[in-house]
Amino acid sequence: MNEWLGLIILAVVLLIVLGAAGFLAVGLFQARSLIRREFTAYFLSPIAYVVMFVFLLATGFLFSNTLDQLTASGPQGVEFPLRAVIGDQWIFWLVFLVIPPLLTMRLFAEERGTGTLEMLMTSPLRDWQLVLSKYVACFGFYVVMWLPTLLYVPILVDAGRPVFDFQTAWTAWSITLVVGLALLLLAVFQTVVPGGTDVRLVGVGALVLGLIATGVGAWGHYTRDAVHILEWPARIASGPMPVVATYLGLMLAGAMFLALGLFISSLVRNQLVAALLSLALSLVFIVLGFQQTDLDPTDALDRARLYISVPLHFSRDFTRGVIDTRHIILYLSVAVFALFLTVRTLEGRRYGAKP
Repeated sequence: MNEWLGLIILAVVLLIVLGAAGFLAVGLFQARSLIRREFTAYFLSPIAYVVMFVFLLATGFLFSNTLDQLTASGPQGVEFPLRAVIGDQWIFWLVFLVIPPLLTMRLFAEERGTGTLEMLMTSPLRDWQLVLSKYVACFGFYVVMWLPTLLYVPILVDAGRPVFDFQTAWTAWSITLVVGLALLLLAVFQTVVPGGTDVRLVGVGALVLGLIATGVGAWGHYTRDAVHILEWPARIASGPMPVVATYLGLMLAGAMFLALGLFISSLVRNQLVAALLSLALSLVFIVLGFQQTDLDPTDALDRARLYISVPLHFSRDFTRGVIDTRHIILYLSVAVFALFLTVRTLEGRRYGAKP
């Protein structure tokens, strides 16, 4: 009885998530021109290239230092390579701290400063579509920044030759994974090939269903199935799980900081002021992790510090391959709340209550 009740609740939650995802996907599809404009603007701005250069320079330097530790033994060695690159490095978090403010400072502050925000708000798009469009474009550039670092991963985990098994690995989970990947390819094809609105909506639907099917299928296939379609063995004892957990944490943490920066940008007219205020707000989640001391789990202040300190989340959990749902809930809840406040800010401006 309890199992059936759990399945029913899970099905209801899944339907709600699918409905919300479909609603947001359709809204973003209607605002695709704005997303394309905002995303392209990053590649036309010198600040974005400077940010990417400094970021890759810092990560490359830390990667080089980690390679020296991988060949060392004893106290100079390293068990979790990504922890040496990200978790315990103040240089990385200092660079990471300034990236979201620089990426988000212009999104609304520039519109307000130049007076184009009023013209943008007269468009047929709703306020939440304007906010999400800018947010998706900004997050897309953030993801692009991290793509070159994937070249470091095979070396950090000492990856061997990939092993494929297309004969005995077919299960319900693997089929779901393959169907999800096929839907994602269909979505990409629909966005490239010209077509009408109906064709584009099919692409949006394929994208939403493909993301869900790929995620569910990959999780089930690599956690429940004994034989896998693709296995990439890693000679580092920690295995590939720290890589997956670390990149998941970086994407979610970045989503939180970008949402905070977007909210601050909607409040002010000056881009520099927006960057400084966003930087000050982000310090709350970063600076507490710089002080590496033993935390007392019975102390309320130490528990609060451990809960909100992003560097501690990575040094203790993500870079070790541990996915703590408390961290995920923190990142998502702060991001959603910041986006909600940004929408409310635009609504207040639309009805004359300027913040």
